[in-house]
Amino acid sequence: MEMVGGTRLAQLFNNNQEQLLAEWFAQQHAIASRRGLVGEAELRNQFTQFIALLTTAFGASERIDFKAPAWQEVRSFLAEMSGQRARQGFTPVETALFVFSLKQPLFTRLREAVGNDSATLADLTWTISTLFDELGLFTTEVFQASREQVIVRQQQELLELSTPVVQLWDGILALPLIGTLDSARTQVVMENLLQKIVETGAAISIIDITGVPTVDTLVAQHLLKTVAAARLMGADCIISGIRPQIAQTIVHLGVNLSNVTTKATLAAAFVVALQRTGKSVTGALAHDASRAGRQGDAFDPLQPE
Repeated sequence: MEMVGGTRLAQLFNNNQEQLLAEWFAQQHAIASRRGLVGEAELRNQFTQFIALLTTAFGASERIDFKAPAWQEVRSFLAEMSGQRARQGFTPVETALFVFSLKQPLFTRLREAVGNDSATLADLTWTISTLFDELGLFTTEVFQASREQVIVRQQQELLELSTPVVQLWDGILALPLIGTLDSARTQVVMENLLQKIVETGAAISIIDITGVPTVDTLVAQHLLKTVAAARLMGADCIISGIRPQIAQTIVHLGVNLSNVTTKATLAAAFVVALQRTGKSVTGALAHDASRAGRQGDAFDPLQPE
């Protein structure tokens, strides 16, 4: 939307910058102080930049159009400020108030400058109100987009942290899974596991699902895909953490795990992995591992010895 009054508003900003700063700063400093993330010097610098850019844009043409090329630097400044505040923990309202806090001081200076010319006062008031509404909405849009990017990045980081691949022994890897296993997470699981297989040259990978609350057809299919991908890389897989309830669920679902070795516990799976790699443990460790293996077999209806 085009509005008139660019030259008059540029003069208004030039002549009243100190008064505008004083009144605007009072509101913004109160918000920033609650957050404790933006200092007084930074706030003053942001205001000075904002006013300078606004003045330049107003002076470029008598007609004002926020989407015009003359307002590109204003848009860039607001986009950077909104993105920064989104990362700092400000709310959308607090971010939009960066712009809206300037409205009241502007109206006050405008009344003083125009005097009794009611027609000019009405036109310029409408111009300021409409323009600053556009500016405020723009900051909100950028803020929301920035927050969504932050959330997506955090989700990706959590996925990577929640799928660690641990080297238990020479040639033996373990992948403990905790929480729900969906398509997106399965992809991360595959990538992490395959990368670790390449790095270590492991021959056995243990996928432990003790921390997976439920196993349905979809989860089982995801597990089978991971096993198949690992086999293509030359590593055999053992699935551990098969609790009695999960075993019954898998049987009822009719999921075929006959070609996958399964164990009730990670310890039992580790014993099998050691045997397959031609390694063994001695002393008390061997006794404990053997006992764990026997306990694991008791809960393993899908993989008879």
